[in-house]
Amino acid sequence: MPIFSIATLGSVSGVSFLSHIFTSDASYAPPQFPSLVNHCHKSPAKRYSFHAAKVSVSGNANTEVSEQAPAAQISDDSSASSEAVRQARISGDWEVARTYNGSGFIYEGRIEGYNGGGLLVRFYSLVGFLPFSQLSPSRSCKESRKSIHEIAKDLTGSDISVKVIQADEENKKLILSEKEAVWSKFSEQVNVGDIFEARVGSVEDYGAFIHLRFPDGFYHLTGLVHVSEVSWDLVQDVRDILTEGDEVRVKVTSVDREKSRITLSIKQLEEDPLLETLDKVIPQDASTVPDSLSNSDISTIEPLPGLETIFEELLQEDGIDDVRIIRQGFEKRVVSQDLQLWLSNAPPTNQKFTLLARAGRQVQEIHLRTSLDQEGIKKALQRALERVP
Repeated sequence: MPIFSIATLGSVSGVSFLSHIFTSDASYAPPQFPSLVNHCHKSPAKRYSFHAAKVSVSGNANTEVSEQAPAAQISDDSSASSEAVRQARISGDWEVARTYNGSGFIYEGRIEGYNGGGLLVRFYSLVGFLPFSQLSPSRSCKESRKSIHEIAKDLTGSDISVKVIQADEENKKLILSEKEAVWSKFSEQVNVGDIFEARVGSVEDYGAFIHLRFPDGFYHLTGLVHVSEVSWDLVQDVRDILTEGDEVRVKVTSVDREKSRITLSIKQLEEDPLLETLDKVIPQDASTVPDSLSNSDISTIEPLPGLETIFEELLQEDGIDDVRIIRQGFEKRVVSQDLQLWLSNAPPTNQKFTLLARAGRQVQEIHLRTSLDQEGIKKALQRALERVP
């Protein structure tokens, strides 16, 4: 079956997680929300003692997450007035969390600890949950030999800039994201058509997540290369071509600033073989390339396996009157063992158009007699190939 594919793009959905609240002392004044001028608030320097939450996280975004509420430690007596103040503080801090969630402001919190699924980050008297998947890619790229839990251990006690992406007081879910905070800072530096040096992150059936390296040397943002944008060749399994940690060059094909998504392409940095000229593939001057195509006896040329069936299908297309092999030869390198058809980027001349068939090192030049233009020929070829078993 010849190689002939049309690119399509996929999408990625997020994953939901949960957090728990923790209380501190009873002396409380509701935090002042930052003004529009100051979008980043630093958490109080005061440290709190608490038990780490036990969180069970599933990779399925639709799977509920189980929780075991931690025990809060309160330094004051358990008088009614202290309890009232404590509850007022918790309620006020949830209100602040909802405001951060709605405004998109950045908060600087202290990392208090971690568990199997992510980091525990102080947010006033609350502790939010930052899933490992919401860490900036610079964390893992900077220390690629360390496990995520080793990285989390090193981060404990340090500050981190985050956005609130979920504030659900009723279900005690305060979810934070460093990725979203980094997106706010660096996404304006990314535009369609930009080319980045990058590193392959996780590889999935539908494509690969690629971390973009910025001029400061850090990998701040991540985009998706869909399986259809990995190579011009037919890709059955992305893992056959890309491996986590590979260094690649990518081109930005779209930026969705509302959904914080970047789509990328690797193959668009290579010339589309379907639009490459015949002369680029094989020079026409036989004196300079001994193995180039030669004008051998046409009657002795045997079509490459699969070509005759394609010829029969092409002749059923309106506007294509004749299909025949004109020349054949051998290349110095193997492009693919599979049969490939390449279109000339030159328009038909005198109702003649050129195709190139390749398999292994063997090359055959094919002429079409047609009344179609270049785009019409391409569509006719697509239809013919779809009918080939």
